[in-house]
Amino acid sequence: MSGAGMVVLAVVAGLVIGFGLGALGSGGSVLSVPALVYLFGMDPYPATTGSLIVVGAGAAAGVLAHRRAGQVDVPAGLTLGLFGIPGSALGSWLSAAVDAQLLLSAYVGLLLVAALALHRFAPATAVAAPSPHPPSWSRTLVIIGTATVIGLVTGFLGVGGGFLTVPVLALVFRLPMPVAVGTSLLVIMINSMVALLARAGQDVNLDWAVLLGFAAASVAGCLGGAHIVSRVSPHRLSRALTLVLVAVACYIGLRSVLVLI
Repeated sequence: MSGAGMVVLAVVAGLVIGFGLGALGSGGSVLSVPALVYLFGMDPYPATTGSLIVVGAGAAAGVLAHRRAGQVDVPAGLTLGLFGIPGSALGSWLSAAVDAQLLLSAYVGLLLVAALALHRFAPATAVAAPSPHPPSWSRTLVIIGTATVIGLVTGFLGVGGGFLTVPVLALVFRLPMPVAVGTSLLVIMINSMVALLARAGQDVNLDWAVLLGFAAASVAGCLGGAHIVSRVSPHRLSRALTLVLVAVACYIGLRSVLVLI
């Protein structure tokens, strides 16, 4: 494919991924690494680095859009984001140290977990229960532990981790679902920035023409998703994205098996 064709393909992929991220706060970003590996031929580790750029840019735009609509709880987002910093840094270090095939295998598991989370926790039906907060010490441990895991996933695999963040914000922080979605993007932005900083100075070859087109389209898609989410059923979006995640997981799994044969 020509260079221009690659950029066009990157724009289309970025729009789709950004739209899912802006509308649901989760799910879309996990498609960025498979897109960079299988559509653009990047090696897995550079793809995770490129994904952090794409996802971070889209999330930053989404935060601005949701913030204007009053759908970002900054204290909650900063709490999860700051507690996730050690995990993001550790995940970035581990990602550079493991075999490329292991990264892809981990991605299959991640896609299936994300699909299950979207299916079980659809934004249209997921509402925080009216029960009171758990005791403060246990709630704090849950927040710290979850934030660390989210950061670790972001740093290791180059994804946002919104499929974990949105449920935590709704169930632990008791945020309304639209606010949980917007706040999730703030957490994703922080974790992506930290993971990128942790990779600074590493010798990673990136195709900037593809990545810049991908990132710009992700920004546009995320803005569009944030704008249209109130007009489209989040449940239908979630269900469609779940099917896409399962299909991509099956494709990567099949490719991985064929490599071993």
